[in-house]
Amino acid sequence: MILDIVFAAGCFWGVEKHFENIDGVIDAVSGYAGGNYENPNYDQVLSYRNMQSKDFYEFLKTLGFADETLKEKVKDIVNHTEAVKVTYDSTKVSSEKLIKSFWEIHDPTQKNRQGNDVGNNYRSALFWTNDNQKSIAHKTKSDFQALLTANGYGKIVTEIQKLDKFWPAENYHQDYLVKNPNGYCPDHSTGIKFVPVKDNELLAQSTNQPNEIITPLGGKEVLVVNSEDINTCFFCLHFKADVVSKYKGSTPLRSATKSTIKGFDIDKVIATPTIFFIENGKQVSKHEGSLKPIQFYELLGKFKFGESSEEYNVAFNKGTDPRFCQKYDLFKNTGEGQFVDALSGQPLFDTKYRFNSGTGWLSFTQPVSEQVYEKPDYSYGMNRIEIKSKSSDIHLGHVFNDGPDGKSRYCINATVLEFRPAKDS
Repeated sequence: MILDIVFAAGCFWGVEKHFENIDGVIDAVSGYAGGNYENPNYDQVLSYRNMQSKDFYEFLKTLGFADETLKEKVKDIVNHTEAVKVTYDSTKVSSEKLIKSFWEIHDPTQKNRQGNDVGNNYRSALFWTNDNQKSIAHKTKSDFQALLTANGYGKIVTEIQKLDKFWPAENYHQDYLVKNPNGYCPDHSTGIKFVPVKDNELLAQSTNQPNEIITPLGGKEVLVVNSEDINTCFFCLHFKADVVSKYKGSTPLRSATKSTIKGFDIDKVIATPTIFFIENGKQVSKHEGSLKPIQFYELLGKFKFGESSEEYNVAFNKGTDPRFCQKYDLFKNTGEGQFVDALSGQPLFDTKYRFNSGTGWLSFTQPVSEQVYEKPDYSYGMNRIEIKSKSSDIHLGHVFNDGPDGKSRYCINATVLEFRPAKDS
């Protein structure tokens, strides 16, 4: 059977995107519901969001209301909330699953807000279209309240009403996060989930098991906080595929959800993915949203090297190590192994192709296959070929045609490398 139900859980962009990713949902449409005026539009709903404010009274004046009628007019207005109409096939996804998901994706104890979005247009609401949905809504509200109370939250303030009318929002709001990808998914969830156990009781538990709780490691580390259900956050999946799954760097990088991180001194997570750069459990910097590998590694470089360091200057400003620098001395006579990108950890050069060129820089006759790329370099009035790391795009050095036996000489800066012995490669 094809059914409709309407959910309001903060800004409708993220709510729409969440429900569109659930199997059995046919369509999710952003719009407005719960108000008492006809044909609402986005500007109007935003203007009515703080109806006791001076700005709102000024707005009413522009509509022609005299000062003495303003307060009376305010009394009569019930603003719409940003909502999403979910059309679904009940033979493929149950009303209970959708309603439970609604409770889990936001904080229903916040009145007239979700996270940083403040106003009555962001209020929590559920608009049912049949008695079964109504019954499930009230039952799950009671169950979720028990879970929230056990975890220190206040009372649920969600409106539960029969749907009167749903007004679709303007076209530019539909699939907004797909058409205007800003790199993150809003995340206002409490992290509390419905988990059935014996005797139909419920326990508050995250999707991760207790042994997956993430605590500080000490020292420098990177923590990527994803949506509680990563499969509903395109940007989380994008960052995981492009960066996390390929990362082999020596700075620990771990993924978590809000409900599984404990003991960190970090900002509240309001969007996913949020990438935290942490030292000794304390946030040094963060980025909300997905990043391309080049962007991520520049942020990691600032964090790991320091923006004023020689390493950072070589990697991102095309600097050059001093001849016979300290790290060159460490690397010139190592045992067998590979030299890897100091940020991504990807292998770049192997000791079997290393030779002593007498120049004071590490020299190789060839790189590890397909891990570097060449780029023309006309800086300083010279015509050279620059060598860069494919994984992080950092500057490595240059390649010349004066190597041994007619081979190439890859002249590489030691400061942007780390050595990995053969037994660890």
